[in-house]
Amino acid sequence: MLEDSQAVLEIWGRSSLSGNVQISGAKNSALVLMAGSILCPGKCTLRNVPNLVDIKRMGQILEALGVKLKRQDDVIEIDATKINPTEAPYDVVSQLRASFFVIGPLLTRLGTARVPLPGGCAIGARPVDLHVRGLQAMGASVSIEDGVVHANLVGNKQRLQGGKIYLDYPSVGATETILMAATLAKGETKIENAAQEPEIVDLANFCNQMGAKVTGAGTNTITIQGVQELSSIEYNVIPDRIEAGTFLVAGAITKSEITLSSVIPEHLAPVIAKLNEIGCQIVIEDEAGKTFGGDIQSKRLRIVPGELCGTDIETLPYPGFPTDMQAQFTALLSISKGNSVISETVFENRLRHVAELQRMGTNIRVKGNHAIVQGVAMISGAPVMATDLRASAALVLAGLAAEGKTTVHGLQHLDRGYEDLESKLRGLGAKLERIIPEGT
Repeated sequence: MLEDSQAVLEIWGRSSLSGNVQISGAKNSALVLMAGSILCPGKCTLRNVPNLVDIKRMGQILEALGVKLKRQDDVIEIDATKINPTEAPYDVVSQLRASFFVIGPLLTRLGTARVPLPGGCAIGARPVDLHVRGLQAMGASVSIEDGVVHANLVGNKQRLQGGKIYLDYPSVGATETILMAATLAKGETKIENAAQEPEIVDLANFCNQMGAKVTGAGTNTITIQGVQELSSIEYNVIPDRIEAGTFLVAGAITKSEITLSSVIPEHLAPVIAKLNEIGCQIVIEDEAGKTFGGDIQSKRLRIVPGELCGTDIETLPYPGFPTDMQAQFTALLSISKGNSVISETVFENRLRHVAELQRMGTNIRVKGNHAIVQGVAMISGAPVMATDLRASAALVLAGLAAEGKTTVHGLQHLDRGYEDLESKLRGLGAKLERIIPEGT
């Protein structure tokens, strides 16, 4: 893993892929579980944690709060016995959207929290107002001053108070913030129109194993009965469904049969359904893998590619088609026979990769939040610039399918969300190399 904005990835396309790839732990789950470890006044051990820039940044935020971290391979030991209610460092928070997750655990455990407004990929507005209103509904005083969110218990209250919270939009981040805050609140908290993503279920399972009382995760209504204290546990982070989906598209776009280990197929249902529509067959196979969330057994997936044809896609909150797979499917549909329409309904700026794909000879035009794709028989390598995390993956996938050499710039985005993507692709037979210019 590197964090070098000057590095580029050179890809020589048209290689056939084969073999097996091991899917890493879910970035979006690991980040919130790291923040959730603050709820426990002791040690928690997370396993299957991916080695990513975003994970490193979350670790820096926790250490700034006084938390002790030890990492070995994919295991992180987090000791939150002592926490300093200091402000999280702005220079790190400004680069990591998930940094805001610490506000709920800090507030519910210490009674106070100061967290700068977060950053991350420039893919559209991701306001924290739903987080703030949820905490206010539980009795917190929340204000924003000079770009810093200040949250405190009101009066002489020792704990947050349970409440009924309706989210205007099923925000994953707001659901997670409120869920964590409610674990140590007094009484019952009910979140209606809650997000239903697998990462929410993973967080609930994590909290419950620590001693919380969370029910309904994975549905649109989550109920939390507050408890006095949570205790230390060891926990396996679920596999990354977006990494798995990206490798499935790698098989499809290169017309290669490959297998993926450590996958939970249910988490990929909308992705698998669309790949089937496009002309690929996805075979689910048993494996002697890990168990997640207490009783979920991982599987192996095998993609058998076929003649690719166009389809329409609309991104939606889970269990709909994930916005985090939209860019990768845009690349795939650009070389699929016929016409496709891709509608991005989650983030307003998430079609910026289209301009880069057009440089490679695709026939895509953007109208509002829709990308109209007319499949072409061949695309050509070109210098392209990644604009966000998933766009970077889409450009790598396009490079695998293109004739000639593709040079992907802006790898700092890729390193935020994919663990060792290059070596995993090389292990499947792809021809690519990361180049770091001299003097950087």
